[in-house]
Amino acid sequence: MAKRRSYDAEFREGAVRIVLETGKPAAVLARDLGVHEGTLQTWVSRARGSAEAGKGPLNESEREELARLRAENGRLRKDNVELGMERDLLKRCMVLWAKQLTRTRQRLSG
Repeated sequence: MAKRRSYDAEFREGAVRIVLETGKPAAVLARDLGVHEGTLQTWVSRARGSAEAGKGPLNESEREELARLRAENGRLRKDNVELGMERDLLKRCMVLWAKQLTRTRQRLSG
């Protein structure tokens, strides 16, 4: 049974950087480094996934900013709903006012 090899983080990061920056095929680099091709592909896939996910977890200031922005977003959504209701009420008032004005003009002219 083959013994499982372990590689330190610096080695993995260096290998991934070579693949990503040079565009060298992972299979060729894996042979050059003595790493199984599938192992290197896994490292590269994880690195690409981390890069797309925003490069790791949020730090404390980013969490605070996120909480502040979420609270502000909630307030703005609530305000938007209220303004929409006010707009709808004003529209109805304008329709009623226009109808009343039309009736008054008809009575005065007729």
